[in-house]
Amino acid sequence: MPLQPARFRPIMHALKCLGLLSALLVLMSPVCLAQAKNSSVVAVVNADPITRQALADATLSRYGKDVVDSHVNLHLILQECKKRGVTISDEQVNQEVMRLASKFGLNVESYLKLLHDERDISPNQYSREIIWPMLALRALVADQVEPTREEFDRAFMGQFGEAIKCRLIMVPSKETADSLHAKATADPASFESLAKKYSKDETSASVGGLIPPIRRFNGDTNLENAAFALKDNEVSPVLQLGDQWVVLQAVSRIPASIPSPKNLPNIQEQIRDRIRDQKMRGASGHLFKKLQKEANVVKVLGDATLEKQHPGVAAIVNGQPVTIASITTECLKRHGSEVLDGEINRKLLAQALRKANREVTQEDIRAEVERAAKSYGYIDGDGSANLKGWLDSVTSDGKTTQQIYIDDSVWPSVALKKLVEDKITISDEDVQKGFQSFYGPRVEILAIVLPNQRAAQKVWEMARDNPTEEFFGQLAQQYSIEPVSASNRGQVPPIRKYGGQPAIEREVFGLKAGELSGIVATGDKYIVMRCLGQTDPIVRDIAAVKSELVRDLKEKKMAIAMASEFDRLKEDAEIDNFVAASKEIAKIATAPEASPQRR
Repeated sequence: MPLQPARFRPIMHALKCLGLLSALLVLMSPVCLAQAKNSSVVAVVNADPITRQALADATLSRYGKDVVDSHVNLHLILQECKKRGVTISDEQVNQEVMRLASKFGLNVESYLKLLHDERDISPNQYSREIIWPMLALRALVADQVEPTREEFDRAFMGQFGEAIKCRLIMVPSKETADSLHAKATADPASFESLAKKYSKDETSASVGGLIPPIRRFNGDTNLENAAFALKDNEVSPVLQLGDQWVVLQAVSRIPASIPSPKNLPNIQEQIRDRIRDQKMRGASGHLFKKLQKEANVVKVLGDATLEKQHPGVAAIVNGQPVTIASITTECLKRHGSEVLDGEINRKLLAQALRKANREVTQEDIRAEVERAAKSYGYIDGDGSANLKGWLDSVTSDGKTTQQIYIDDSVWPSVALKKLVEDKITISDEDVQKGFQSFYGPRVEILAIVLPNQRAAQKVWEMARDNPTEEFFGQLAQQYSIEPVSASNRGQVPPIRKYGGQPAIEREVFGLKAGELSGIVATGDKYIVMRCLGQTDPIVRDIAAVKSELVRDLKEKKMAIAMASEFDRLKEDAEIDNFVAASKEIAKIATAPEASPQRR
């Protein structure tokens, strides 16, 4: 079931269906909002509450260090702004958001929604942690970014100055480049064909080596100098460009272009703005690194000794404390909703364990970690699990601690296994089917996947009238809408029994080599197949692999049962998620009014 609070459903339905704005205003009254905000309970799961403090602790433990890092950076910039008397107003921030939105052809609302949907950044977080620091750093380096006359002249020449139209041959070997250079120098007219045949730059090779005109001050200075030194049809020496070797041939010279006097002022300002932006990025980045390098930062959160020395403090930036309360508030803003979903799920599992009189022990946790390590190939020479290697791997992102890994991944998995393990049985029939699926014969086929019955009937008739493997491959290449079969002339992985494709399996295991199948419908696709024959089983004695089969089958059945049990727990639960409810109410409150004329 969706985790929408049950008590809000009738109200939400009324608001959406009837547009009862007055009812919404009652819900959004200051009293209601204050009670929701200040309540010590954020969710109730089957009458069992989750407190705001518990959610705060869980969120802080998972995301506190990340938020501390971002707050330290903000404090560094803010301190420098105060030191220099620099202020950034809300209006400046809003104007910058509008400017960036317009660059993407969007209004502000659509732009902020895109950021939220694609990058999970709220408007407030975007303004406070991205736009404000960027504007502040720009303001701090503003006196360093005005273009010089030389910089302007170079940029103007790079955009409007003389250019050389060239052909290019690019190869990874100097010996090859020397050989091609000798051929091109001896016969300049052959340069185009040499580029088509030998150049590894596929884009230019396809058009005989032609590349965009080369201008001054736009890229590699050596390449530009070589191009401007050439006469028409002349071939350059061999040049090194990164890890490649290139040869140029001049095609023609393009004279400098002079903007009209009417457009010149706007063009000049655009060039200056571009230079400012380039210098701004470099200068602000340099300043930020300088602030970080020179700062005296003590990160308290996560260090048990420092936490005792500085209670209630998450970090100290140049002598100024960053409180744990502020970090916790920010963690809740950013991640409270997702962490609460996890806490609700954990509460459901804990309740189910108590009801079933089961518990998760430390031995269970260790066994599950060992199982996971082995399943991902972390195995020592004696066959035991390499726990250190595995735990180093899962914590290598620098964010996931061993405790978070155990709390968020291991414990829920063990809990679900405890709830369903008595329901897992492996019958003799299961073992027989598993043996057939894993070790039995497979049917090798060619296949053509078609979008509809009509197309399938047409292809099937052509394949029947010309029953050769070669012709079937041509049909697959021409008609199959499935990329693998189309590119491989119908070749697809062999079909095994009990592999999850019953209709296809029934059809192909009834065919002999060279026979054509009927049209098999699967979902919204239609398949025509040609049998190439069956493979010989590698293992014929089921006893030799029975223990391995039973283990694999049990794991598969366990995974299915765990997913089903978790879905059942959610479906049967009574859940009130006040955080989700407040977001839903806020969304409706800010949506366009559902007036009768607009419904």
